[in-house]
Amino acid sequence: MREEKQTTPSPNKNSWQKKPWFWPSIYAGIAAVLIGLIFSYNAIINDDEEKEVASNEETTSNETVIETNARQETLKYPFSEDHLDNVQVLQDFYDVTADEATRENALLVFNQTFSTSSGVSLSVNSEPFEALAAMSGEVTEVKLDAFTGNKIVITHANGMETRYSSVTDILVKEGDTVEQGQPLGTTTENEWNPTAGNHLHFEVLQDGEHVNPRNFLAF
Repeated sequence: MREEKQTTPSPNKNSWQKKPWFWPSIYAGIAAVLIGLIFSYNAIINDDEEKEVASNEETTSNETVIETNARQETLKYPFSEDHLDNVQVLQDFYDVTADEATRENALLVFNQTFSTSSGVSLSVNSEPFEALAAMSGEVTEVKLDAFTGNKIVITHANGMETRYSSVTDILVKEGDTVEQGQPLGTTTENEWNPTAGNHLHFEVLQDGEHVNPRNFLAF
């Protein structure tokens, strides 16, 4: 008898191609991955933008606080208050409405020529002392002049300006931001006003006009 061979049908290699759900599943999976990547990217971008906005808001807030505090400051003495009891006003601010003695004390004499004082000249026992910033602000000028005395000019947020003359060993430069009470330099003598000896000439300007420092400070 002839043996009959039994054959086992081989699996159809292309059977997966006949399944209608195969490619849609692949496309759906790829789409899901792409959507996930897009959402992740947007989340990262939004997070960075939020951090940048928060940082900018914080910076603006800090700047506003600093400026507001500067505007609320009141003028203080251009020297340590420890010296207050020993401070002497050598020359007054020249005020045409002041009494005769005060006006006379506000006259400066150099080579037999009289000029009026636009500030007050202060002495502490005729000894050197630290000149301090009377108010927070920006140093807008540092003028070196041994004859009239080196000068520092500070502009303040409230529109005022203070000037400190007859100083040496200057600790600030133009463009610096200074805090109220910060040391600026040390008082010295000058050739323009030799009779004053070691002193600080302190001026205050309001809206560009010289005003009497005694309007703000009790010397």
